[in-house]
Amino acid sequence: MHQIFKSNEQGQLEEVEVASRGAWINIVAPTSEEINQLAEQYDIPLEFLEDSLDKDESARIERDDDTDSVLIISDFPIVDEDDIHYASFETLPLGIILTKDYFFTICTVESSIIQSFIRKRIKGFYSHMKTRFALQIQYMISTQFLRHLKRLNRQTDEIEKELHVSMKNKQLYDLMGIEKSLVYFVTALKSNKLILDKMMRQNIVKMYEEDQDLLEDVIIENRQGIEMAEVHSNILSGMMDAYASIISNNMNVVMKFLTSFTIILTIPTMVFSFYGMNVALPLDNFPFSWMLTLGISFGIAGIVTFIFWRRKFF
Repeated sequence: MHQIFKSNEQGQLEEVEVASRGAWINIVAPTSEEINQLAEQYDIPLEFLEDSLDKDESARIERDDDTDSVLIISDFPIVDEDDIHYASFETLPLGIILTKDYFFTICTVESSIIQSFIRKRIKGFYSHMKTRFALQIQYMISTQFLRHLKRLNRQTDEIEKELHVSMKNKQLYDLMGIEKSLVYFVTALKSNKLILDKMMRQNIVKMYEEDQDLLEDVIIENRQGIEMAEVHSNILSGMMDAYASIISNNMNVVMKFLTSFTIILTIPTMVFSFYGMNVALPLDNFPFSWMLTLGISFGIAGIVTFIFWRRKFF
């Protein structure tokens, strides 16, 4: 599926039927036939379209001199729908293709970032200003990472409070989901940073002075996202290690208590076992021998219990 948009003379974005110079073509989850048709119709390298749809494709920027087109692949965050407790995230590639006459965006899913432009929520956006449009998308990606990082941080605080009350597998699985999200975020943000640095150093796309200012803002947002993601990831790793130690310590305490309790219960059993033998035993003819036996058994058990208590076995 693809849609064609273009800014009119008043600067308002409109959906049009036929692409003309300065148009924006948004492509979402296209079929193989549609990819081949678009590549031929707009003279785009076929691999540019195919790479943008590859979920495992790394972020990069590339120029094709034969068609005078530029490909920018950036990773952006999406919510992992498989998680039913707290929101966790993964990343997907978003392809941006700049040609002489047109601007293309291509992705396997509907992106909220692209929808922000379609719904006219972005100020200073014009479809024919291709470099600025590409940088605005990069800025939106960086800010979305920051927004989701704050959300993950709030979720971590909530789970930590739950763990202080009762430690269950559910909370630990939620923390694992957040940790996985942070790994995706750090990897994606660092990959996007390489693109931005390359755009800053090399003249891959034509830039005006205001575009340079916007690129610097994007780099700052991206750097902030990397730092925040790394800090949160380190904190969460420390928390997971701490909770693993707590679980191990709790298990040791339980095992120590059960072992001590078993030893204490074994003492009366051993004494009673001796007096259960069908042989001559001391105090056989004594009328209160069973009371004496009980006293000896519980006395020894009490002494052992006191020793264990002094040594803080329980």
